[in-house]
Amino acid sequence: MSWMTGSKHAMIRRLIPWVLMTNIMLVLHSLSYTNQVTIRVSQEETCALSVSKSLQQSKAMLSPSSKSEECSPKGNIMFMKTHKTASSTILNILFRFGEKHKLRFAFPDGRNDFFYPSPFLCSQVKDYEPGECFNIVCNHMRFHQEEVAKLLHPDAVYVTILRNPADLFESAFHYYHRAVPLTWGISGENKLAGFLNNPGAFYSPEAFNSFYLKNLQFFDFGFDNNLDADDPQIDAGIQYLSSHFHLVLIAEHFEESLILLKDLLCWSMEDILYFKLNVRKSSFVSQLDPEMRAKALQWNWADWKLYQHFNATFWVRVEAYGRERMKRDVKELRRRNAEMKAICIQGKNAVEPRDIKNSRFLPWQPIGEKSILGYNLRQDIDPKFRTICEKMLTPEIQYLSDLGVNLWITRLWGWLKDKIY
Repeated sequence: MSWMTGSKHAMIRRLIPWVLMTNIMLVLHSLSYTNQVTIRVSQEETCALSVSKSLQQSKAMLSPSSKSEECSPKGNIMFMKTHKTASSTILNILFRFGEKHKLRFAFPDGRNDFFYPSPFLCSQVKDYEPGECFNIVCNHMRFHQEEVAKLLHPDAVYVTILRNPADLFESAFHYYHRAVPLTWGISGENKLAGFLNNPGAFYSPEAFNSFYLKNLQFFDFGFDNNLDADDPQIDAGIQYLSSHFHLVLIAEHFEESLILLKDLLCWSMEDILYFKLNVRKSSFVSQLDPEMRAKALQWNWADWKLYQHFNATFWVRVEAYGRERMKRDVKELRRRNAEMKAICIQGKNAVEPRDIKNSRFLPWQPIGEKSILGYNLRQDIDPKFRTICEKMLTPEIQYLSDLGVNLWITRLWGWLKDKIY
């Protein structure tokens, strides 16, 4: 009986942070919702309308025939940040470019996402006023195109990234399953296999945080993640995204994706240099055998259809870019990244959280474990590279703070998480 008592105590202990955090978030959501309604009632002005009025009033507006055809860097960007897709690395690239060129970010207020998983609203943006224009929107949200468009210039480029749903499910399950109470009852060491062998026993659409464990990418884009595999709404959703996004990156072909992004935005190779951020320690990664991979794809059918569609369009873009040209550019990107690793990183590789010497470079860790790797800055770094190296190594939470975002809700949750687990 003692083991049963201990098990009950452990369960109660695990529930405490979620009870606390849920109540805190409900209060905050209620307060923020009141503000959102007030703003939306009178919201007639949008960024696009403001820009249109400005152009009409400008006597210096160029005629189409006199505009330069030369490619110039684009700075009006919507990056739809999806979960567990290497999107944090893209975020760092955008932060650096925007900071360098003094662009205006639409940031959340109090936390690092736009009140996810609630659908995005303009009023969730820090210092938002109707008619305000922003250059870059890139933090986690549940996509709502009509609301996002109100913030951005009409020429904004829409970009996102997808990952093979089997690998994404494996990553999301390990990262979030402690935040999904229904999974706590899975027995055995291989909880992922236990879930996939009988998902109905550990999943309910209405359960707390259940969206993390089924069609997470489809959910991130604002769609119903519990549709039947043959539901026509899945194809309709895919076509909707096709009509609104200018480029969909593929995580498994990250370097090729960055080259296409560079070409689309007319950026330089220097602008897309990167270090992989939020990478898990290999011992925490489950290798899916063919049976488990097939079950993961069947369970995440909407994500699989989404991925197949945009993986196909991705390779059409690569062909149009030129295979040989792509090979040359990827080779150059790898060379430049290797140079930056040698310049910036102590030991040239990522290390475990306990070995990170400066908390500035310590990534956010999932509940109950320290599995996300980070970096140490070289101690003998050349002073002329210190600033760029520090920025390339800085995780999302710390970079947002550097950019002036008040993350008190995120930090409160981090404090609770670390104290209780």
